[in-house]
Amino acid sequence: MITPDHAAALRDAAGFIFDMDGTIALGDAQSGGHNALPHAIAVLAALKARGVPYVVFTNGTAKPPAAYAASLRAAGFAVDDAQMLTPSSAAASWALREGVGKIRVLGNAGCAAPLRDAGLDVVGPSEPADGVEAVYTGWFREFDFDALEAGCHSLWNGARLLTASHVPFFATATGRAIGSSYAINAMLTSMTGKRARILGKPSRVAFDAALRVMGLPRSAARAMVVVGDDPALEMRMANAVGALSVGLRTGIMKADAVLPERDRPAVLLDGLAPLLDVLA
Repeated sequence: MITPDHAAALRDAAGFIFDMDGTIALGDAQSGGHNALPHAIAVLAALKARGVPYVVFTNGTAKPPAAYAASLRAAGFAVDDAQMLTPSSAAASWALREGVGKIRVLGNAGCAAPLRDAGLDVVGPSEPADGVEAVYTGWFREFDFDALEAGCHSLWNGARLLTASHVPFFATATGRAIGSSYAINAMLTSMTGKRARILGKPSRVAFDAALRVMGLPRSAARAMVVVGDDPALEMRMANAVGALSVGLRTGIMKADAVLPERDRPAVLLDGLAPLLDVLA
């Protein structure tokens, strides 16, 4: 239910961050594209008509941001390439600010693309290399023992462990699917004792990357709205910075789940229709 106070906050929001899978769309395994969830296209169109900035931030790194944006446009969404973010987008900007130049990516080409595009020295999963400053894990179903061994050696030699995502599951049209980086992180931590720093959702790094894309200052955090279906990702990220968290029961979130306070949505909806009513 949307209270009058929440409705006012939604109408006056500085910007919106939307999750993709389970929130506005679901992946279509047969076509390799996406299908829009009910009212999702209209919600984004309403924001565009109102002149309110928004981004779509997926924690997936299987494809470059532009490929995800193209898939959403094919499903009917008004999403430009620049409005589409993945954890690798946040990781690239973080690495540049931190002075990290050489990164071993345990991920596929789509995972590595934003890092390469940013001018970073990207080392392949099992490529021999000295001087690796960080090991970054993402979508990588082709992960094998050679990649594990190479990643461990970089970490043993002083590299930091970074990750796109550290959640075990995400929503698809056929149910939940396993997040590959979660499993890879478990192996690397077990072998090296290093814990992964999360650069995708729910990190402040990810939130700040979205603000920069929308041209909003960090001080706008409390005027932001984050919409998603995963309590441990979108809701936790929003609550940590004081943004309005809008949870949807269209993906991972369950109606009867008992959640810790940091993961509870301020607004919980069965779908996007009530949000559209407010914005329209």
